[in-house]
Amino acid sequence: MSKRSLRQVRLTGAAIALTGALILSACSSGGGGGGDGGGGQENGGPAAEAPEEISFGDVEASTGPAEEVPGATPGGTVYVLQEVSPNHLDPGQIYVAAESTIASLIHRGLTAVRLDNEGNYTVVGDLATDAGTVSEDGRTWTYTLKDGIHFNDGTPITSADVRHTFERTFAPFVTNGPTFVQQWLADAEGAEYRELLPEGPYEGDHLPDTVLETPDEKTVVFHFEQPQTDLPYALSMVGYALVSEAGDTQETYDQEPLTTGPYAIEDFRPDRSMTLVRNEHWDPATDPARNAYPDRFEITFGHSADDSTTRLMADNGDDRYALSFNSSVDPGNAPEVASNPEYQERLVQGYQQYVAALAINMDRVTDVKVRQAIAYALPLNGVLNAYGGAFSGEYAGGLISPLLPGYEEGYDPYGKLANPQGDIERARELLEEADAVGYELNYVHHTNNEDARAAVAVEDALEEAGFVVNRSDVPQTSYYDTIGVVDNGYDLYRSNWGHDWLSSATVIPPQFDGRQIQDQASNYTHLNDEHVNAEIDRIREITDPAEAAAEWFGLNKYLVEDVVAQIPLYYYKMNILHGSLIGGAEFNAGLGTVDMQRIHVIQDES
Repeated sequence: MSKRSLRQVRLTGAAIALTGALILSACSSGGGGGGDGGGGQENGGPAAEAPEEISFGDVEASTGPAEEVPGATPGGTVYVLQEVSPNHLDPGQIYVAAESTIASLIHRGLTAVRLDNEGNYTVVGDLATDAGTVSEDGRTWTYTLKDGIHFNDGTPITSADVRHTFERTFAPFVTNGPTFVQQWLADAEGAEYRELLPEGPYEGDHLPDTVLETPDEKTVVFHFEQPQTDLPYALSMVGYALVSEAGDTQETYDQEPLTTGPYAIEDFRPDRSMTLVRNEHWDPATDPARNAYPDRFEITFGHSADDSTTRLMADNGDDRYALSFNSSVDPGNAPEVASNPEYQERLVQGYQQYVAALAINMDRVTDVKVRQAIAYALPLNGVLNAYGGAFSGEYAGGLISPLLPGYEEGYDPYGKLANPQGDIERARELLEEADAVGYELNYVHHTNNEDARAAVAVEDALEEAGFVVNRSDVPQTSYYDTIGVVDNGYDLYRSNWGHDWLSSATVIPPQFDGRQIQDQASNYTHLNDEHVNAEIDRIREITDPAEAAAEWFGLNKYLVEDVVAQIPLYYYKMNILHGSLIGGAEFNAGLGTVDMQRIHVIQDES
């Protein structure tokens, strides 16, 4: 998660792969959004912090075991109160936060991002011996696998598994995970990458050695047509964690995947519970990023934010050993938690990379004046207050987070930062100009309490402006699968997005490249604008990071003001409460939540 300035070292040779840097910042604060409809840092938490480097780790930095957390001892059970059950356990299908956190405990990839005791972040070799060796032109990356790495069935991990992991992401059934590496390998935009290996490896075809090479059991070589200096960071995404070639059951791998991390799945009852136990084939000597102190994780699902917060505040019984991976303190309890010193020692806070926005289905809402009317009518305060006000987020003027380079402070094309209640009069004027008073909007949200409350505020404002709103809801577990269908029948829906690393190239292209429109792809607006597509291609060719960042923000302005495909709502904050016998709870800015690799159980001496 980034900020307003960026220093990035361009890779110029193989040795530089070990010292080049990406940038990450821990948190930022800008606008407001409390119950009074305004506010600032005094209402919303910590001020912005300067960016910190994320270095690329060499062999020494990538050698396990992980640095010990002061005071931590192994053993015990951590109880996790989760709201939703994961839809996906197959790494290739994982791209949302709740699934990613669980996946970080059970899956490993070629690289990982490690947070050390000093608060420094490093991209280290995870299953690979280092973060990678790059050619002088930045087009070839070589990785060597470590000794002693296995799947949880005891099978050794070889380069054939790495090749299979990436080849299977081209298969038609893999639709939910990241697509960066596939597009880079195919040198293709949008969904065109699938043409390189249309059925994946399942009919005996493979990527050519000129693209992905495995000359022996330990060596993997990626070949790209364009320089790809961010590859080590991309490979750290759980969406590129290893899948066993021999154990791959294709679609059903989602239910019972083999694991490579310190934990394996002992039991999983969808929508009810999951138990993680130690993976006996995980060797900490090979893992520089994970401590794995607890013996078990007992995860239960169906806990609303209200329920988990209330239980953690009470701090009784097993809840003393509990936390949530992804549920922030609920709005109702936020004032008490924020003001009562009793809870401060058990509160972990930070800014997430996500920007909340309302997506407009461009296939259905084709008049730009109607889309502008929606933008003016939306009440940012009504939405954010449903999620806890300034404690939980800050009003957004654009689609680029203030954590990212190139962000322009004060950008506010619809006057929402100053008047977050919206401009109903201007919205009605636009509807009248479009001869569209009474325009019907099919608006879908999910059933979580906060989203339901926000939906009421949205509906009331739109109807006051002259729209007719047909509001419906779907379970949170299937929400993204629902809106991910191109012909979904809805006009409006939330579409939250966070950058994958410190570049708007991981924000705008995935959401607005018209060549990526397909079921379950992340272009939820179905925007296919020739200017946007051309600008994406042009900006990607810019080698100066500061120049590229400014151009991405300029394209963001076009999307918000001229196209109006999404309407920015707010920038996310995370406030995680934990039980009194949880130790090592520290916010990981890259994950946007507590770093689960560092937590441990405090022995109860009472």
